[in-house]
Amino acid sequence: MNSETLSAPDPATPSATPRTLVIASRESRLAMWQAEHVQAALHKLYPSCEVKILGMTTRGDQILDRTLSKVGGKGLFVKELEQALAEGRAHLAVHSLKDVPMELPEGFALTAIMEREDPRDAFVSNDYDSLAALPPGAVVGTSSLRRESMIRARYPHLDVKPLRGNLDTRLSKLDRGDYAAIILAAAGLKRLGLSERIRALLAPEDSLPAAGQGALGIEIRADRADIAAWLAPLHDDATAKAVEAERMVSRALGGSCSVPLAAYAQWQDGQLALRGSIATPDASRVLAAEEAAAPATVAEAVALGRKVADDLIAQGALEIVRALAEAGPDEQRVPNLAPSASPSNASSSGTDGR
Repeated sequence: MNSETLSAPDPATPSATPRTLVIASRESRLAMWQAEHVQAALHKLYPSCEVKILGMTTRGDQILDRTLSKVGGKGLFVKELEQALAEGRAHLAVHSLKDVPMELPEGFALTAIMEREDPRDAFVSNDYDSLAALPPGAVVGTSSLRRESMIRARYPHLDVKPLRGNLDTRLSKLDRGDYAAIILAAAGLKRLGLSERIRALLAPEDSLPAAGQGALGIEIRADRADIAAWLAPLHDDATAKAVEAERMVSRALGGSCSVPLAAYAQWQDGQLALRGSIATPDASRVLAAEEAAAPATVAEAVALGRKVADDLIAQGALEIVRALAEAGPDEQRVPNLAPSASPSNASSSGTDGR
């Protein structure tokens, strides 16, 4: 354990306020914004505390020529950060919750979930106002099988291509003409002050978000009760109940970047309405389920997620999961049957299974 870096007191003798906290973060612009957001919140809570950011490059950031489902999935974005926690080089790690695996490794805990940003998907294009406005054969870039399946179901005449890289890289590929449009998470664009790039927000009815989309999660070592107590004021209970219900749906179905799976919970008049869906990548089969409850605890919200998952399983969701697992990552993205696009809409070679 690096006692010089971990200057917080031992959890057996907790202090009222921390002296130093180190945040582990990926080094992309969006990830650093998220870490700085948490840093500012902690400074406000504990003015005398020195809050540092330890920037890191994860394996997920380094692999840009293959889909994540081929090389390890969502965990590639958090493993190095967890290693920093385990080694004592950092006290907490900030994650986009949709990038966090449904099961954390032993010894780690998701101790705080912050208030959610806009969970919707965003349509981004320099030339078109919506997916419906795109001409046949237009190339649409997306980083997830979930979005790909949605587009194929509603707009089979479009040419869906994978898109890799951080947010700035994806936008630059659009700007140089590799795509007619791309689909991104609205939260990231808004956090970076790029709302003007959004041509349209996709309603959940049209593009159901991924579990945890738009929410930030803070991970720590499970044995650091003192750090958990310091981070408690950052926790948003309403968001936590919603995303834990969503994550239960994904967990029950073995959700990963290789499964076109969506789950979104929304508070409405004191009720948490949860929708879940799973599909084949070509959208030839789409299953959906919805339930509502008024959970008083996270455990009750998780039970709501289990109920939606059980409904999907009864409809045959696990058959889709098994078929995708047997097909392997090379076969999960389906060949596109859309008419040929014009040269200006040619696809880039980047891939991403998120």
